[in-house]
Amino acid sequence: MKEQYSQQHRRWYDKDPVLSQAISTLEHSDDETQIRIALNLIKIIIEHNIENEKFEAVEDIIDAVGSGLDDNRKGRWYDIDSTVRTAMNMLQNCPEATQKIIAKEMAKMVVEKISESNRS
Repeated sequence: MKEQYSQQHRRWYDKDPVLSQAISTLEHSDDETQIRIALNLIKIIIEHNIENEKFEAVEDIIDAVGSGLDDNRKGRWYDIDSTVRTAMNMLQNCPEATQKIIAKEMAKMVVEKISESNRS
């Protein structure tokens, strides 16, 4: 899934405008919102991969979570928290079609969480 990024798409999620905007909004959210959305993302990604029969065993899920994780890497905004980092790595390793589906769900979650925060 990982590709060389062109000058146009500096980050892996910039290829999809919906995903890019949702992640940007998430990046600028408070820590609690980031973690809640990350946990929801992990759940959604696992559900999508089970439906598509990509995951057949718990080991497949664990491998997907570990794929691309580098404990020494702390340069990206989402590397600060392990839950957010796990969600972002799982999302990055999803097929592009799944990313597009999840991007819409993620955008909806981000908007809902921000709306809840503004009402409080």
